[in-house]
Amino acid sequence: MVEAARVDGVSEIGIFFKVFMPSISTTYAAAAIITFMNSWNAYMWPLITLQTPDKRTIPLVLYAMGASYTPDYGMIMCAIVLATIPTAPIFFLMQKQFVAGMIGSVK
Repeated sequence: MVEAARVDGVSEIGIFFKVFMPSISTTYAAAAIITFMNSWNAYMWPLITLQTPDKRTIPLVLYAMGASYTPDYGMIMCAIVLATIPTAPIFFLMQKQFVAGMIGSVK
């Protein structure tokens, strides 16, 4: 495909944007979703670096809610649903690209 684009007179930058980017855009979308989910659900690094309880991330707050002697499971489930709200629309909007990126795209 690259040779055909060169024969047609496409520049190197044009080859990148017209040949390579369409074939790997689904892979980039899948990588973006996975990277976002990993950073959103980070537990260990915020646990080590954050010194004050008022700057806790959502996973740390969820852990603190469940670590008491008598955890309030209704409140924990409500917090889990609220923590899921930002990630669910991103996944559902990019679900087609995510699945295509996991399978791999061959043109």
